Amino acid sequence: MSGKIGNRVREFREQNNRMTQQALAEQVGVSRQTINAIETGRYQPSLEVALKITNAFATSVEQLFWLRQD
Repeated sequence: MSGKIGNRVREFREQNNRMTQQALAEQVGVSRQTINAIETGRYQPSLEVALKITNAFATSVEQLFWLRQD
C-alpha cells in the first residue's frame, strides 16, 4: 500500500488568528521551511512532528492529517 499524507495545516494556521509558519515552527521545534514543506506536500512529517502540530492546535491527528491514495 502506498500513499502520501494529506493535511490541513495551513487551514488550521489561518483559522488560529492567522498564525505564521514561523510561529508554528517555533512551537513545534522545527524550521519554518519544514512547516512550508509539510503544507505543500513536499515533506511527510514524522509521527512526532505530526503529534506536536496537532497539540499546537488542540485537535486530533485525524482532523489534520489523512492518508491519500493517489
